[in-house]
Amino acid sequence: MESKLEREVHHLKVYAVVSTLLFSLLFLLGFSVASEEKTKFGEIDVERINVVEKTGKLDLVISDTERMPPAIVNGKAMKSEGSRSAGMLFYNGKGDESGGMGFGSETQKDGTFRASSQFMFDQYNQDQAVGILYSDNNGKRTAGLRVWDRADVPLDELYAKFGELKGAEREAAIKKLVDQGMVGAGRVFVGKLPDKSASLVLSDTKGKPRLTVAVDADGNPKITFLDENGKATYTLPPTDSSKK
Repeated sequence: MESKLEREVHHLKVYAVVSTLLFSLLFLLGFSVASEEKTKFGEIDVERINVVEKTGKLDLVISDTERMPPAIVNGKAMKSEGSRSAGMLFYNGKGDESGGMGFGSETQKDGTFRASSQFMFDQYNQDQAVGILYSDNNGKRTAGLRVWDRADVPLDELYAKFGELKGAEREAAIKKLVDQGMVGAGRVFVGKLPDKSASLVLSDTKGKPRLTVAVDADGNPKITFLDENGKATYTLPPTDSSKK
């Protein structure tokens, strides 16, 4: 027969086990609830933020220059043709880049500077289709809305035709694609040009301006029709040459 002391020890053991299990359960439940709550920060320093779906698919990246990821087209990382800037990138339903925002500036020792910023939206499987841009080359400023006409061929397939080439061979391959209309071209610009004119420029499928509507720095309005070689064929108000 168990003694009174043995029964008390047994009860203490049962109590300890049950208490431990209940405490562990409450701790796990509390952690689960806390993990779903919002966390508030007064200020944080961060080099990159990834916004992802529960599946892990990337939706948005906010990053400094060093950690900015390469462009993704058809699931392939594209080699950068220039320096990447700090900003953010958007990703579509299949995880490809679909636009973004970037900005940066550079000042030389002599005081001259270059600055730029852009907010872009990409065509599916291609490069930017519409964007708001600002560029400043030591006071020569351009700012406005641009629209591009892009090819139906995916960007990664086009890049494969010249991406590994260098020098004159690379330039020749790109020119061939341009002449074939495979690269696409700027079609619309609405904004301010370095000559301080407010301008609307409409271009053909090869990117050559064919119609401009402008108000120059002195407030003079002008409409110009151009041929494929950039020669004015008619202007409003008419000039002596356009009257002929």
